[in-house]
Amino acid sequence: MVWKLDRIGRSLAHVVGLVSDLQKQGIGLKVLTGDVDTTTTTGRLVFGIFATLAEFERDLIHERTMAGLAAARARGRAGGRPRVMTLKKLKAAMAMMADRDNAARDVAAELGVSLSTLYAYVDAKGKPRERASDLLASKRRAKRDNSIQA
Repeated sequence: MVWKLDRIGRSLAHVVGLVSDLQKQGIGLKVLTGDVDTTTTTGRLVFGIFATLAEFERDLIHERTMAGLAAARARGRAGGRPRVMTLKKLKAAMAMMADRDNAARDVAAELGVSLSTLYAYVDAKGKPRERASDLLASKRRAKRDNSIQA
């Protein structure tokens, strides 16, 4: 027994396979909101139609979501959380970590980042790690763009 058909699987193939496995064991499926009972011929027909419609609805939601994200990217809106580490903080972290008198924990606290975030961007000697390359590249792009406009 299930409340709604789309609660038991993500794809039509998965749901049909699950119902088939249940039927092999002599177990029928009853969907409470759709009045579907796979122990009857009519119920199996209705089940197939509902399962197809449920998958179609999920696909439409996915397509709309992807179109919305693409439209947001085209407007310059990036998804996800804003980065804690900025270019300004990265430069400061590199300088502070290069100075052996500074403890990494103190550097992280002063910059307002976690210790793991600090080490994700800068090594113990103040050298940038691979994750810092995006921020440093944005600095180089900005310099290049400014020199082209000048």
